[in-house]
Amino acid sequence: MIKMMFVCTGNSCRSQMAEGMMRIYGEGIIEPFSAGVSPSRVNPYAIKVMREIDIDISKQKSKAIDPILLRQMDYVITLCGNAEKNCPVTPPQIKRIHWPIDDPAKTAGTKEEILKEFAKTRDKIKDKIKTFLMEVNSAHNNS
Repeated sequence: MIKMMFVCTGNSCRSQMAEGMMRIYGEGIIEPFSAGVSPSRVNPYAIKVMREIDIDISKQKSKAIDPILLRQMDYVITLCGNAEKNCPVTPPQIKRIHWPIDDPAKTAGTKEEILKEFAKTRDKIKDKIKTFLMEVNSAHNNS
């Protein structure tokens, strides 16, 4: 089983959505985790837009990066520049990937406008996860 950690600043939106999606889409292949440089709480808008695609992240908790757990990963994927810059150094065997995705929590506007931005972020992450899984499956089948 491939171990993967998604990291962003607050571990409240992007990394939580990524962990929830990978748990479903990568079931049996990937063991996903998420953490933050400065953890806060799982954003209610993230929970809501994930429910729209039948993935429940309401029981997930915002967590700080655990250095011991981090060293056990096969992949670390950062989802924001701050996390990419401030994520602890990882051993060379851990593959680090950066997916620069804007923070939907910084969106100003009506509830509908904010939800729309969260849904766009969710869909970007979903596309990246689907592509990643295709690449992992392809690499596995070619080895």
